Amino acid sequence: MLKAQPLNCTLKRDDSTPSSTDAMIAVLAREFSALGVEVADTIRLAAHNVPAGVTSDEGDGDEWPAIRERILAADILIFGTPIWMGQASSVAKRAMERMDAFLSETDDQGRMPSYSKVAVAAIVGNEDGAHFASAQIFQALNDVGWTIPAVGACYWVGEAMGSKDFQDLDKTPEPVAKTAQMVAGNAAHLAQLFAANPFPGHGVA
Repeated sequence: MLKAQPLNCTLKRDDSTPSSTDAMIAVLAREFSALGVEVADTIRLAAHNVPAGVTSDEGDGDEWPAIRERILAADILIFGTPIWMGQASSVAKRAMERMDAFLSETDDQGRMPSYSKVAVAAIVGNEDGAHFASAQIFQALNDVGWTIPAVGACYWVGEAMGSKDFQDLDKTPEPVAKTAQMVAGNAAHLAQLFAANPFPGHGVA
């Protein structure tokens, strides 16, 4: 069975506080579950002590090593972020910076630990920036070994300067629901291919 690990990069540190990013992750999670993909409990990064750095372990009190283990135990990463100031959140950037360590953690074939694993994005916000945020996320995650499927992002952006959040909607808008279905289907298909035939790395004919 394939497994997906959601990572919520909301700025809200309290796990009990509702998050629109969680709501978007839930839309994708339903679609993945319908395809038989096991969806793990969401990790809310801001609720953990993850200091700045570019290694996989920044020392005493760093909770990233355990989070890293959970992320790499899955076949699919659901990378969720709100839009702040037209960009992915600072928490999202912290996660991507910590994954920079993958560049020096290659195996004998030059493969990073994220090779043959798939990443998709779940993005919400009340201002423009969904395409820019997905560009930031996909470029960074691809640099550190993740594979991005066709239609790799599901997003919702509210009215400019508005006050309604995604979690406040009465129902999921049809375009979002259809996109979530495509994101999950493409990601699961790609992950299934990788499960049978992972990237070979260098030096392999």
